[in-house]
Amino acid sequence: MRLTPDEIIFWQYGVVKLNATIVFTWAIMLALTVGAMLITRTLSRDLKRTHWQNLLEIVVTGIVSQIAEVGLSQPRKYLGFLGTLFLFVAAASLCTVIPGYEPPTGSLSTTTALALCVFVAVPFFGIVEQGLGAYITSYIEPTFIMLPFNIISEISRTLALAVRLFGNMMSGAMIIAILLTITPLVFPIIMTALGLLTGMVQAYIFSILAGVYIAAATRVSAPKRAGEG
Repeated sequence: MRLTPDEIIFWQYGVVKLNATIVFTWAIMLALTVGAMLITRTLSRDLKRTHWQNLLEIVVTGIVSQIAEVGLSQPRKYLGFLGTLFLFVAAASLCTVIPGYEPPTGSLSTTTALALCVFVAVPFFGIVEQGLGAYITSYIEPTFIMLPFNIISEISRTLALAVRLFGNMMSGAMIIAILLTITPLVFPIIMTALGLLTGMVQAYIFSILAGVYIAAATRVSAPKRAGEG
């Protein structure tokens, strides 16, 4: 039994390998890019719109509302990053119905890369919103002793993001694979449907946590009033 799509090698030359994780990751990215281009090339502001445009507007509106609920005052500013995270993880889960497909999120390398994107995005948006000096100062509040703890917190939550997503996606795929070998076909189909739901939940949790981290980094401290020390 394969524990990760990294073990599926499609092509290899020396130490250079093209495994299922890379292939399916780029396939999902290509599908999302082409799909977005096809849907957005015929956008309309009239009452008569295509079903795809209606679906796109529902997805975008839903993502924007969720971003706003985590405390980000300008949700559309973060739509590109957080929306892309959600759609990628969700698409990786939904494609499991395709025979022969292995979700790239079942590989720790993919989930680590996604977590590192969040790790970089948090200080980036924090610096853009607060400025470099104010953002760095937030690491030593309320006292300089908090600096190492804040740094450890940044690293540990990045690791937790990667391991949580990897563990949940890999465990779901393994359970379905085991059930396919010991039970009739009907039960694994039900579990596959449950796995799709679980994948969507994981996509939601991952993007929401990323939004919460960014919201914390972009929170501007209120200026002290006169007399406060």
